[in-house]
Amino acid sequence: MTAIDAEQALSHYQQRIEAVLDRHLAVDGAPDPRLIEAMRYATLSGGKRLRPVLVYAAGRTTAAPDVVLDAMAAAVEMIHVYSLIHDDLPAMDDDDLRRGRPTCHKAFDEATAILAGDALQALAFDVLTGGVAELPGATGLHAVRELAGAAGLHGMAGGQAIDLGACGQPIDLPELERMHRLKTGALIRASVRLGALAGTPDPEALGRLTRYAECIGLAFQIRDDVLDVEGDPEVLGKACGADARLHKPTFPSLQGLEASRERAVALVDEALAELQPFGQEADLLRFLARYIVDRMN
Repeated sequence: MTAIDAEQALSHYQQRIEAVLDRHLAVDGAPDPRLIEAMRYATLSGGKRLRPVLVYAAGRTTAAPDVVLDAMAAAVEMIHVYSLIHDDLPAMDDDDLRRGRPTCHKAFDEATAILAGDALQALAFDVLTGGVAELPGATGLHAVRELAGAAGLHGMAGGQAIDLGACGQPIDLPELERMHRLKTGALIRASVRLGALAGTPDPEALGRLTRYAECIGLAFQIRDDVLDVEGDPEVLGKACGADARLHKPTFPSLQGLEASRERAVALVDEALAELQPFGQEADLLRFLARYIVDRMN
């Protein structure tokens, strides 16, 4: 797959997930139209759609059916968007902008934003269980538990709790890595594993894809930390320097910008090494690994 082919595949899956999300959020007869409006506002506002694209890309390596991948990709993105809505709240990171637009609680109000996040989390599992119902054996149940684990106490929510408690507190590099493997990495890991599980992965392939995901998940967060220092707010769609203002520990604050960049590149190299036994079916995963450290937003 050439770079042009990979970019076309990325664009294809981005457009595909937009249509899938729009379909699941086209709710007639909602008890409160303002709530579904807030859910649509937060979800259908663009973004890289990296996590759902990873679902599709991993599914290509195991010949997974598109209809199951659609449900998994939508569920993962709904969990991600719910986390962003809640992250932006005054009690959390207190951000005014997300993807170049007012955050959900600014466009609506705090209570509506909280409920929109809650409803998206519930809808994610509704969509996922519907999509995986036809998978053989206990694979569907395994998929649901995979996403629940990534979103909860031992994943994203647990990592966010560590992050909030670490503001202004001393923290070492291993603990910082642990925090971000939970807060950011767990959902990226789940995205890849879900896509693979939708097909017919052998244990060795699943192990390699899992290690690939763990590497790019940490690389993604390191790149985010670097962009918060040196990124362009117009490109990022949000203000820079938020981590410093909140006295958050970051990779640049602990080891400097250059060492952080080098660590991200090394992690991507590790991820690509895990894909060596795969053929062209993993080319989109290879492209996404490089995209993570080259992106400007």
